[in-house]
Amino acid sequence: MKKAIWQFDFYNTRIDFLRWGKLAMGWSVAVLLIAVGSVLIRGMNLGLDFTGGTVIEVQYPHPVAIPQVRETLVKAGYGDAQTQHFGTSRDVLIRIPPRAQINAATLNNQVLTALQNAEGGAGVTLARAEFVGPQVGHELVEQGGLAALGALLGILAYVMLRFEWRLAVGTIAATIHDVIFTVGWFSLFQLEFDLTVLAAVLAVIGYSVNDTVVVLDRIRENFRKRRKGSVLEIMNLSINETLSRTTMTSFVTLLSVIVMYFFGGTVMRGFSVAMIIGIVVGTYSSIYIASASALYLGISREDLLPHAKESADDRP
Repeated sequence: MKKAIWQFDFYNTRIDFLRWGKLAMGWSVAVLLIAVGSVLIRGMNLGLDFTGGTVIEVQYPHPVAIPQVRETLVKAGYGDAQTQHFGTSRDVLIRIPPRAQINAATLNNQVLTALQNAEGGAGVTLARAEFVGPQVGHELVEQGGLAALGALLGILAYVMLRFEWRLAVGTIAATIHDVIFTVGWFSLFQLEFDLTVLAAVLAVIGYSVNDTVVVLDRIRENFRKRRKGSVLEIMNLSINETLSRTTMTSFVTLLSVIVMYFFGGTVMRGFSVAMIIGIVVGTYSSIYIASASALYLGISREDLLPHAKESADDRP
């Protein structure tokens, strides 16, 4: 009789996950190459936190077209300004690169006056204005990169001490996979990458490692507890035993992040997108990157069995 690939029972699944291990890893490699290529070719759409400059949010009493706002700014001498809607068609976000010969307060007043004096600009109000110096932006880029690198190195040290080296390599590969995928998504679609997104990337690192460690701990436990079954069967069993926990944790976390995406405003939009991507990809990588990597590196039951301590009689 042909063995069933899966049977449905949320708390007792028997899905043959690693049946598609090689296919999934091949897909992941292709996607990561696209992500890295996008970062190298298109770069990142860095936010004001990293580039420096002024961000101004204005609100119109009626819907307004972005080309109309852009034309007004060009006439006022701000041709390098970036404009976009946020929230509604009445709200406009304007980013202006740093200007050495004008302070932030004067710049805000000039932009607001130009918009108010333009056709259809009566009633335009200033909702928010922020300024970040270029030097501060460069420092934040450096510090943010060091924070991400430090988190990865700390995780590397932790998993190397906790797990057998094949499982450790799988954990590291899954973590790097999730970070590259998330950053590549922002590069590919040119979403704004600011400090809140960087915070989300660091949170994704922690979430990914936590999810992966749960799965790998169960794999190690089952290798030591079960005397029957092949390596592939035990690994699939372990993934299935942790599936309900992984699914429920991811689902509940996703619910809160989705609510944040829709009701958290523009400031939390990038953070929410990064977390949504990280949660989904982190769940996937725990199975098809961490576990599959250890399997294809040749892990065996003997590698995870505790070594017997040397007795006094065995000493020379």
